[in-house]
Amino acid sequence: MSDFVPPVEPPPSSAPAPPPPVARAAATAHPRLAAEARTASASPYAGLATRVLAFAADAIVVNVVGWLVAGIVSLGLSLLDIPAGVEDTILAIGSLCGLVWSGAYFVFFWSTTGQTPGNRLMRIRVLDARTNAPPRARRALLRLIVLPLSAIPLCAGFLLILVDKRRRALHDRIARTVVADVAGEPEPVRSDARPRRHR
Repeated sequence: MSDFVPPVEPPPSSAPAPPPPVARAAATAHPRLAAEARTASASPYAGLATRVLAFAADAIVVNVVGWLVAGIVSLGLSLLDIPAGVEDTILAIGSLCGLVWSGAYFVFFWSTTGQTPGNRLMRIRVLDARTNAPPRARRALLRLIVLPLSAIPLCAGFLLILVDKRRRALHDRIARTVVADVAGEPEPVRSDARPRRHR
């Protein structure tokens, strides 16, 4: 009977295998693209449907407040003996006030937090495309003034949202603003805001 002893194989190494050269080269060649992809995934821009729903909510707020004020004024005028000419003037002034109220509503919220109540409901925010902060009042006013251009003709300016890389409508391009989906993000800080002094 022979004393043959079979050879013992060494245990497999527990160290992980190095990545293949192609994968290693791809990981080191495009770090910027990977970072941009993570940023876009964390803070995407708002789409057309979301923006329409936010605008509809804002329109409800603006109209309800306008109707409430108009009803109170009309009730007060009905209790007074006012000549027809004066009443027409008051109605014209009321219409102008309603227009100013609608514009001030959007300009105020866009230039302060970047969010109207409708935007806050849908978790989107209007930002300056260059600073990623809420636009200043003049830029917010410009955005409001050129907004009707996106509806001419046949809302073609709004359809740019579907093809633009940053989902900008025509008025966003002119005013240099973007509308970002900011669900779960902290409040932005205006780039031109002055630090508060503690006494």
